[in-house]
Amino acid sequence: MATELANPQIDWTAVSDESTRHCGLNVEGQYFEIAKSVNFEAAHRLPARSGHDPYGRIHGHSFELEVTIGGQVQPGKLWVEDIAVLTAALGSIAGELDHQLLNDIEGLSVPTLENILVWTANRLSDKLDNIAQIKLSRPSLKEVCVLRLGGM
Repeated sequence: MATELANPQIDWTAVSDESTRHCGLNVEGQYFEIAKSVNFEAAHRLPARSGHDPYGRIHGHSFELEVTIGGQVQPGKLWVEDIAVLTAALGSIAGELDHQLLNDIEGLSVPTLENILVWTANRLSDKLDNIAQIKLSRPSLKEVCVLRLGGM
């Protein structure tokens, strides 16, 4: 899926050529990774494994979701991906999850970290190319789960 530039009125090819001429740097063909993160608050419950399982009760967390895009800068481009496109895509995901009971969201009836990451990858697959990884953390608990997708 090809992404659109945040401001299609700007001739980024001309800007790229001009920038390269003046600074003497050439980023074309080099591999880069860019990342953006968003925060959201949500509640969930997991299937109880026993009568006294605390995961079976509704409880909430603060989450941080980070998406990394990897790829080569293409001829005539300034970057791997327009960060505004990444920001908009992540904002959409955060908007769907923030202050929700995750179990009530279609596809997240069992909202483990792993399932939330796969759900996120599926939601972003038509908006972003070259997703290298998606990371979900619960900072207050110092827990992190990473889904590596490979980028290129």
